Amino acid sequence: MTDFLAYVDRQFDTILQQTILHASLIAQCILIAAVLGVGIGVLVHRNETAAALATGTTSIIFTIPSLAMLGLLITPLGLGVAPTVTAIVLYSLLPILRNTISGLKGVDPALVDAAHGIGMSRARVLVRVQFPLAWPAILAGLRVSTQLAMGIGAIAAFVKGPGLGELIFSALGRLGTADALNMALAGTLGIVLLALLFDLAFVLIGRLTTSRGIRIHA
Repeated sequence: MTDFLAYVDRQFDTILQQTILHASLIAQCILIAAVLGVGIGVLVHRNETAAALATGTTSIIFTIPSLAMLGLLITPLGLGVAPTVTAIVLYSLLPILRNTISGLKGVDPALVDAAHGIGMSRARVLVRVQFPLAWPAILAGLRVSTQLAMGIGAIAAFVKGPGLGELIFSALGRLGTADALNMALAGTLGIVLLALLFDLAFVLIGRLTTSRGIRIHA
């Protein structure tokens, strides 16, 4: 432990920089995945065939091993940020899409009919009734996708992606040297810490954006 703390003290600036890059990468990828996943979910949730096709397609993508996916993306996208972001977004889609569809389908049809009965348009019913009630499920999908993205982001160092994975892959290439274990431990603990902080952020977002009545009955 003393050696590890000494290593962190020596390499603090590098570790901090990689941590910030990793956090920024994951935040941006989850934002893109949220826009795509929620958007597709809203479009297909009324149609069983379209919903099954969308979830089936993202499920197939989800089963591709991450290293294989990253390797396949090298040819069209090269190395660096482009294949990293693409892979993380693709892997993050399934939980968000599936929870969006299930959340919207889980809204009581009587509430939707009542909203239509008082003159609300379909778009207004979606925004004012369905989406707020489905939000806890959607948020749960976002939390799962974020935790998944943290790990994929580390593996993306295979294609020169930014973030803490660089420390872990560098350590694997230096096995047997004095700082290899400390380097791998710093990268791993950094990812764990970020995962906890992001999850805490989602808990706070949920409390701030979900009405007390919905939280009680969720």
